[in-house]
Amino acid sequence: MPAFTAPDGTRLAYRVVGEGEPLICLPGGPMRASAYLGDLGGLSKRRRLVLLDLRGTGDSDAPADPSTYRCDRQVDDVEALRVRLRLESVDLLAHSAAGDLALLYAARHPWRVRTLTMVTARARALGVDFTTEHRLEAAALRVDEPWFASARDAYGRVWDGTATDADFDAAVPFFYGRWDTAAEAHAAGEVEQTNEAAADVYASPGAFDPAAARAALAGWDARVLVLAGERDGGPRPRVAAAVAELLPHAELAVQEGAGHFPWVDDPDRFTRTVASFLG
Repeated sequence: MPAFTAPDGTRLAYRVVGEGEPLICLPGGPMRASAYLGDLGGLSKRRRLVLLDLRGTGDSDAPADPSTYRCDRQVDDVEALRVRLRLESVDLLAHSAAGDLALLYAARHPWRVRTLTMVTARARALGVDFTTEHRLEAAALRVDEPWFASARDAYGRVWDGTATDADFDAAVPFFYGRWDTAAEAHAAGEVEQTNEAAADVYASPGAFDPAAARAALAGWDARVLVLAGERDGGPRPRVAAAVAELLPHAELAVQEGAGHFPWVDDPDRFTRTVASFLG
C-alpha cells in the first residue's frame, strides 16, 4: 500500500481502487481500518477511491502519542494526504464516525473541500448526535424479521453497556437493511478491524467545539450530500436532516431499505446516488 508521513512523523497508509477523479474516503468505527469499505458497492467504477487507514488501524502505524487518536488531532492527517496527492481541493466521503473528522477538516480547511459526502455519518462536531432511543426506534422497524426475537434483547444490551461478545454477534443484523448473504459476508469481514483503544480516545473531551465548527461552516460554499439509511438508527433520517440544515449547500438523500452500510444493502442505488451528486 502507498504511504505518507503525517506531521508528527506517523507513517499512514492508504489504498487506491478504481479510476477517474480521486475521492478521499474516511472510514468510521470509530477507528476501523478502511478494508470494510471495499470499493463502496462499485463506486470505484465511477471514481478513483483513496481509502485512508487512520493512524493505528490497518496498515498505518500507531502514533508515539496515543492522545493523537482524538478526532480533532487527526485533521492534520487528512490535510497531509491531500498534500501527498497534490490536490488543490478534494472530494471527500466520510462514513459513520468519520463524519466528525470530515466536518472538522472542512471547518479548518473550508477552501480545500469541493464536495463532502456524508454516508450514515455522525455530526457531533456540529453538536448533533443520535441517542439510544433512536437506535431502538430503528430496531423496532425490524419486528417482522425472522431473527428479531432472538436479537432484540442483545441489541438493547449493546446500548445499555452490558453486552457480551455473544450479544454483539447477535445484534449485527440490525446494522444492515437486509440480513442476507452479502450482509453476512460483510459482517464476517469486520472482525478485528477496529483499534478499540484508539476508539476510546476518538471522541474524548476536547475533541469537539460545536459552536466554533458551526461558525466556521456558516458561510461554507461546498456542496454536501447527507445520505441516510431508512432503517438505520445512527443516524435516523430526521437526525440526518437536522445535520443537512446546518450546512449551507447540503442536500439530504434517504436510501430506502438501507441500514448503516447502504453500499452493501443496495449497491446500485448507492452508487447512482453518490455518483449523481458528485457529477
